[in-house]
Amino acid sequence: MADKDAPSLNGVLDQMEHLSGGEDRQITVEEIIDCLGKHSFASTILAFSLISTSPASGIPGITAFVALVVMFLVVQMIVGRDSLWLPGFIMRRDIAAKKLREGVSWLRKPVGFVDRFLHERSTYLLHRPWVYLPLFMVLALTLFMPFMEVIPTSGSIASAMIAIFAAGYLMRDGRVVILSMVMMSLLPIGVAWFLMGR
Repeated sequence: MADKDAPSLNGVLDQMEHLSGGEDRQITVEEIIDCLGKHSFASTILAFSLISTSPASGIPGITAFVALVVMFLVVQMIVGRDSLWLPGFIMRRDIAAKKLREGVSWLRKPVGFVDRFLHERSTYLLHRPWVYLPLFMVLALTLFMPFMEVIPTSGSIASAMIAIFAAGYLMRDGRVVILSMVMMSLLPIGVAWFLMGR
């Protein structure tokens, strides 16, 4: 379930930027996964959640699609798979290379800032049985994300929370994982407040 030879957060962006470089074309999900590695659950979750947090989130349906991808990956982490798998209809989906490059460029500064504060600590939280709690919280969040597209920016906020979890898991930073859990637990309150105020 752990990522093998996991890169830094900027390393994930570097891989995505390299993939999207050159000619303008459509990049499939399968290409992104092959680039990040089929054992890199956290890197892949981080990559897709960052896409949904970036300006690329303006693409119609991207929040629901990212939620579907993350859901499949988290379920496989829960059951303990060593290599990730996604159904063909997801692997064949694509995104314009230009959109991916723009998203990576936009994310450079915030990701670079966060990357400096991540380091290995409280790693016991990333092992069973403790790791099941954040995984199930992410899973629950992905089930609600498609409905959050009706609330402005809420999908991007949810994706950012998942990205924080993935970053903490990738960099073996248990305290960041706890931070993501606190934020995910507060999200329903924020959504309810928004709906009641309308």
